Amino acid sequence: MVEHLHADGEEPAVTLDAFLSQSNATAVRLESDEDARALIPHLGRLALIEVAFPKFRDGRGYSSARILREAGYTGELRAQGDVLVDQIGYLKRCGFDTFAPEKDLNPADVEAALSRWPDHYQGAADGAVPIWKLRHG
Repeated sequence: MVEHLHADGEEPAVTLDAFLSQSNATAVRLESDEDARALIPHLGRLALIEVAFPKFRDGRGYSSARILREAGYTGELRAQGDVLVDQIGYLKRCGFDTFAPEKDLNPADVEAALSRWPDHYQGAADGAVPIWKLRHG
């Protein structure tokens, strides 16, 4: 999914503090200054983790995504906030599967960003096989 519009009936994401103090939430919002590792013991019950990007130049959300995916999180991981089309491909590689930018993005530009580089030189959370491994087995 390229962009996510909050659907009617979707459970709102609670703050990390609220999530850690209650037992029934399945959606949490992680601010850029919060430690994603606090969620690791609870990944099995989460359907959505929304990671805040308060400014496009704040890259801490990339690390949060990678930590969560490497810890085994398989639910929806949403980048929300000041998300630019230039970042979409990198966000996807780190493990984000949905995006909720503050400003609308042109869908054609998003698709172009996601397909611009079909091969990669390094492994990442998206599981793409690095091109060197394709070449050399």
